[in-house]
Amino acid sequence: MRKDITFTSKGLRCSGWLYVPDDLKTDAKAPAIVMATGFTGVKEAVLPDFATQFVNAGFMTLVFDYRYFGDSEGEPRSQNFPLELVEDCRNAITWVSDQPEVDSQRIGIWGTSYGGGLVLYVGTYDRRVKAVVSQVPFALSPEQRRAVNPENYDKMSRILLRDRIERYKTGVVNYMKVVAPEGEPCVLHGKEAYEEYMAMKQPNWRNQVTLESLEKMREFDPAGMVHMISPTALLFIPVEKDIFCPLDVVKEIYERAREPKAITVLPIRHFETYSEPWLSKAASAAINWFKKYL
Repeated sequence: MRKDITFTSKGLRCSGWLYVPDDLKTDAKAPAIVMATGFTGVKEAVLPDFATQFVNAGFMTLVFDYRYFGDSEGEPRSQNFPLELVEDCRNAITWVSDQPEVDSQRIGIWGTSYGGGLVLYVGTYDRRVKAVVSQVPFALSPEQRRAVNPENYDKMSRILLRDRIERYKTGVVNYMKVVAPEGEPCVLHGKEAYEEYMAMKQPNWRNQVTLESLEKMREFDPAGMVHMISPTALLFIPVEKDIFCPLDVVKEIYERAREPKAITVLPIRHFETYSEPWLSKAASAAINWFKKYL
């Protein structure tokens, strides 16, 4: 069963869906999973396919739109401040923990892509979380992000500086496309990102993000303190052919984490985790992890 729900984050309404196991007995309490979507994503895309498998395995499962996205409140739209997303995730944990069907001592979080980085951060600092699954995580440090292409990074730095000055003087909100055809400016370059984003079923998604968001994202280090996540149980599900967060980066983060931890590597590309048969393989690995530690 899926229910429409809302909760409050910093005074704004976040909209979501709560998946409840059909066979949950009256007065029984189940473990819960809070899900974090990818970069600028909304709850209609990707998350329901995983949530359905999680709830069928007996987990209460919450998916939601961050503030400024989808059906949730917040202006300007498409504002992607990492620490604000973290706040939304932690408020989602508070809300779901208070539901009568949920065992508040058995809370897990699952995130994919940009959300995969966010859950590393949340799991490090929020001790209510007992198990984390980080799927195809975008978790590069600020230094690593610049090292990918220093020239482009510094070019964008100049654009962001001009935007900061203009924003201070006029209050204008400038945007950049998330994905675009080759040759057009955007955040996620390349044919793979463009085709996959445009093919996703997410009617409330907007192909834009504020330039101020890109500034805030540069300052965020999702895995910098990953060695502190223990004793929370951490599972990584990276892929071999990830152009957004290379496998060697994920393995380096994994090495810095402490037990209990595990890593399951899939021999595919980033977006292939969202279609069969790999979706079910990734979901099964997550379910086994949550069953072990929740």
